[in-house]
Amino acid sequence: MKKKALAVILAAALAAVFTTGCGNSSGSAGTEKTEEAAKETEAVTEEAETVVEGTENALTAEAPVEQPAATATTGETAAAAEQAAEEPPVELQVFIAASLNTSMQEVAAKYNETHPNVSIVFNADSSGKLLTQIQEGYACDVFFSAAQKQMNQLEEDGLVVEGTRADVVNNQVVVIKRKDVQSAVTGLADIGNASSIALADGSVPVGRYTRTALMNLGILPQAEDASVYTTAEVSDALGGVEISEQGNVSQVLTAVVEGSCEVGTTYLSDTYGYEDELDILEKVGYDLTGNVIYPVCQVANDEASPEEAAAAADFVSFITSDDAKAIFDKYLFDTNLEPAEQK
Repeated sequence: MKKKALAVILAAALAAVFTTGCGNSSGSAGTEKTEEAAKETEAVTEEAETVVEGTENALTAEAPVEQPAATATTGETAAAAEQAAEEPPVELQVFIAASLNTSMQEVAAKYNETHPNVSIVFNADSSGKLLTQIQEGYACDVFFSAAQKQMNQLEEDGLVVEGTRADVVNNQVVVIKRKDVQSAVTGLADIGNASSIALADGSVPVGRYTRTALMNLGILPQAEDASVYTTAEVSDALGGVEISEQGNVSQVLTAVVEGSCEVGTTYLSDTYGYEDELDILEKVGYDLTGNVIYPVCQVANDEASPEEAAAAADFVSFITSDDAKAIFDKYLFDTNLEPAEQK
């Protein structure tokens, strides 16, 4: 359209010039001049059209028609988001050792970034109590224990979904006190010097690990299972010291933080966030306690829907992922599961 318009304007201008020239001519000489002028006009017009066409092509080359950008990635993301939005809501009952409570809240939040339809309900307590609840028929989809003993029993009961059991983290028993409390205790070997001790009972993994360490120190007699020792028996072995028996590791921590007891034994991971309030008197070696391995599994839940069972298996897999391990490392767990003798 631009080409035709320019050609018409140029032709009109040339015609005006030609008309003016003709007005000044007469006879055969005028006719010759007229023919000559017509030829010149035709040549000039053709040249003008060529220039116009070249200009139009140049303009077209400099300003190509913009093509739609590739949208495969955007489309895939949108499709994934749409699929996630269309997935039916699922609720998982996840039983976790009390020492996992804080870290697992963050793990669940990370998981929900890509699985917003999955609602994760935690039941946090001692692994022994959680095992009993599962055996009694409480609805549970995932079990994350603070010790192998409870997981072994669950597997013997036929309640572990085959192929889902995995060791996730290692922990470490520590002896703690408040920073503003004076104590003659330097560690587990002389813990009997305390005026009072917060100690979990033998069914709680941290209580059993503490008893195992006391056996290996020669304070308690050797036994096949350290959990058989009652709190009263531990007190007698330590010279009659006052022991406040606690139902899980979080309660031990609370008793020391609040000043109810002079010292206590808990896990290193439980001291996260209390660095300004607590002193760690000793990190008890793995040579005394053995490894403090935390296993996880999907629990055989007959009441779970197919969607819930699939989500449970997927969440167990996520707990063993690098994303989850980074969170556990942050909370002072050890994700490098080496044998105790290599520690």
